[in-house]
Amino acid sequence: MNLRKSLLLIAIVLLVDQISKIYIKTNFILGESVTVFSWFKILFIENEGAAWGTKLSDILPVSDSTGKLILTVFRLFAIVGIGYWLYDIIRKNASRTLIIAVSLIFAGAFGNIIDSLFYGMIFNDSSNQVATIFSSEPYGGLFYGKVVDMLYFPIIDTRWPEWVPVVGGQIFRFFEPVFNIADTAISTGVGILIVFNKKAFGSAEDQEVKS
Repeated sequence: MNLRKSLLLIAIVLLVDQISKIYIKTNFILGESVTVFSWFKILFIENEGAAWGTKLSDILPVSDSTGKLILTVFRLFAIVGIGYWLYDIIRKNASRTLIIAVSLIFAGAFGNIIDSLFYGMIFNDSSNQVATIFSSEPYGGLFYGKVVDMLYFPIIDTRWPEWVPVVGGQIFRFFEPVFNIADTAISTGVGILIVFNKKAFGSAEDQEVKS
């Protein structure tokens, strides 16, 4: 797989990711949801932290704003590292599987870093209103944007039986996290590396010989 095809894959993921986020941001109020199926909803939330909404300030003795800044800077370094890895494996003619996987991871990371870097500058707040793009009253600034999430799959939405110790009567949902297209690309790329590990890290020449 060459550089041109890798860039095309990245561009497609980024386009779908950003179009979906901008649509949700400019058509939904924060917390608003639409039921597509009983097991799939479009639910608009904003993620200020890392995976599953974890904030750095929950772990380290820093303020929310400082934690957000540190996280965004870390993401920038990560995207540079992933980008170099992708360039290097293409240059070395690595396996198609590996290049596809890393391209998806890079595209997903890039998609979320766009939110973190710029959304605070171009959108106003979504609380109790539908946000407008290129607002004269943005909710944040450079490095302080929030990641837009909207894909919610409550495949199981029920309550634990009362007789179950500790959690009896409490709500149980599976799958509860809300995510976006960029997250899906990252998870898919990582999944490919795990499931097709031997195929991914074999050289393109080795795969041609085997075929």
